[in-house]
Amino acid sequence: MIRKINISLILLFLTFNILAQDQNCWPIFRGNQELQGISDLEVPDSPSLRWSFALEDQIKASPVICRNILVVGSVDGCLWALDHQGNELWSLQTDNAIEAPVTIVGETIFAGNLDGTLLAINLLNGSEKWRFEADNQISGSANWWNKGEEIRIVVGSYDYFLYCLDAQTGGLHWKYETDNFVNGAVGIYRNEAIFGGCDGFLHIIDVITGKPRNKVDIATYIAGSPAIERNKAFIGDYDGRVTCVDLDKGKIVWQFEHPEYHLPFLSSPAIDRNKLIIGGRDKNIYCLNKRTGKLLWDHHSGARVDASPVIADGKIITANMRGDVQILDVKDGDVLWSYEIGSAIEATPACANEKFFIAAHDGKVYCFGK
Repeated sequence: MIRKINISLILLFLTFNILAQDQNCWPIFRGNQELQGISDLEVPDSPSLRWSFALEDQIKASPVICRNILVVGSVDGCLWALDHQGNELWSLQTDNAIEAPVTIVGETIFAGNLDGTLLAINLLNGSEKWRFEADNQISGSANWWNKGEEIRIVVGSYDYFLYCLDAQTGGLHWKYETDNFVNGAVGIYRNEAIFGGCDGFLHIIDVITGKPRNKVDIATYIAGSPAIERNKAFIGDYDGRVTCVDLDKGKIVWQFEHPEYHLPFLSSPAIDRNKLIIGGRDKNIYCLNKRTGKLLWDHHSGARVDASPVIADGKIITANMRGDVQILDVKDGDVLWSYEIGSAIEATPACANEKFFIAAHDGKVYCFGK
């Protein structure tokens, strides 16, 4: 049921065009189709809390924002749309908890929930366009692929399948079976869907045909999502390793593992020039050389880091399960700014409109900026 609609500030004539990431749009939980976790946002030296908005239940999903509309789901299954000033535009109750970040493509939101339903929702008013039923929960963000006017939506499920759907109708193009849960989001690069599975493989799938091009044995659960740059994919795993994979050769280039700590990486990495940034459940933020995997620096966050970091303006925006939001210097990991929310954060920040947005377990969305 749609509980409230206010579209007076929204442009009424939008087309189903593809939204690329820019300073005013963060359409997917890592910012772009390659899931790189980077932004053109100019981060102020001392951000201020601009506003906060309380939903009615806990938030685990990362917010996304485009067209000045921020969208986030909550554990009670409600999907919320706010304007960039923190006012409610509409809300829509679904049938189960929403833990997966939604994805915005054009004027459509694609939202998965824990009963395995992927919903296509009108961004302007929250009305349902279509729904697709998987056989188990959807915990990772959907992604999109397009060629000309054709748009496909790719999403994984705990029913072991990766699905490729028609964005306009929800019709099934193909499904690809793995050997365990698909928990994270799928990266899209060239005509390939790239994702890690709980079966311990990094899968490389042809988006057009649904046929596997390769799969690389990581040898343990992969709960997070890959970051992709050129022909390399970077991913953390449940045994505390970070792996770089050559997508063309289907081979591991390097692996990083802390000599003492071997706790899981649920966080997804961010890429900045020659650096790779990732947070771990050992409470550390790691900066690795992207080409070699060598440790450049680490920062003890004070609590486990499940939220994926975002790099913007030579700074790292990160959060932990104690409720600390921190900005680090990408050069050396020094803390430039911190803010104590006081409630666990596992959602990735979203960056747009000269602001960044964070959601927490206390059920609030926080907006920081100048």
